[in-house]
Amino acid sequence: MLWHDLKRAVHTRHPKNIVELKQYCKEEWSKVPPDRCAGPICNYRKRLVEVIAAKGESLLCEKRSRTTNLCSLFSQGLVYNVFSEGKSLRDDDVLQNLPVGTTATIYFKDLGPQVGWTMVFLAEYLGPLFIYLLFYFRAPYIYSHQDVFTSSPYSVVTLACACHTCHYIKRLIEAIFVHRFSHGTMPLRTIVRNCVYYWAFSAWLAFYINHPLYTPPSYGDMQVNYALAIFVLCELGNFSIHVALNNLKAEGGPKCRRFPHPTKNPFTWLFFFVSCPNYTYEVGAWASFSVMTQCLPVALFTFLAFIQMTIWAKGKHKTYSREFKDYPHLRMPIIPLLL
Repeated sequence: MLWHDLKRAVHTRHPKNIVELKQYCKEEWSKVPPDRCAGPICNYRKRLVEVIAAKGESLLCEKRSRTTNLCSLFSQGLVYNVFSEGKSLRDDDVLQNLPVGTTATIYFKDLGPQVGWTMVFLAEYLGPLFIYLLFYFRAPYIYSHQDVFTSSPYSVVTLACACHTCHYIKRLIEAIFVHRFSHGTMPLRTIVRNCVYYWAFSAWLAFYINHPLYTPPSYGDMQVNYALAIFVLCELGNFSIHVALNNLKAEGGPKCRRFPHPTKNPFTWLFFFVSCPNYTYEVGAWASFSVMTQCLPVALFTFLAFIQMTIWAKGKHKTYSREFKDYPHLRMPIIPLLL
């Protein structure tokens, strides 16, 4: 307000050039009483703390009654991340339940364009599903002209297409009917990056598996059949874990925090040993797919997926251990007894 008052005082005098502007600024500044500057000086430290808490973002302070739900502060069509005392708040947090006084300083950070999680998964999974089929049916301009719309003589190629297709159909069904998302949206730039990752890898591995010069695995049908059996088991296990997690959230409600336990379904018994068995089954499915096809791009995709899922699993495991005092100590993040 001090600078606003100074600017208004100088503006009322209508300076005609830079010399008069400087002169009027000095004269008006000399008229400001010392106690007028005391307020900004005393609040300077507080403002620095607020800027640090907001991580350099612009400050937007809103004062509301203590019972106001934070969701009502949002403008329709915009998505914000909300901070209080440097901590991100949940959408269902109420000011009355926060450790603040009669007034609170809330920091809003515009998260930019967002996409709903269901749409995110549809975009990520529909792409690989159709891209792989283009290579399987050998659409024009992918391989040589004489190979257009031909088929591979090896049954493992057809089997790999069926496994890949079923895998992504399962993911789409889970995204629509099973998954419950704690956060409603994802940044648009992130979905673009994820789609490039999934779509590009799908095209790369499909190119080699369906290539006219592709050769079957070294150990023939035995290698394919064993890998297929493991793949099916891992897919069933992954689906069972997702259903169990969905049921856990449905039973406890959005505000009830509980860690998952094994159920009567044998596939969920992996919860005895790991915190994120869905990732364990996912890695197992892709590892068996790599063995089934004996394809290097599939193995590379599996390795990168394992690294990423290990990071996610360690994060969830750490959260469970910190939040629940009775969390089983035997559980590991993703690999039983090891990792």
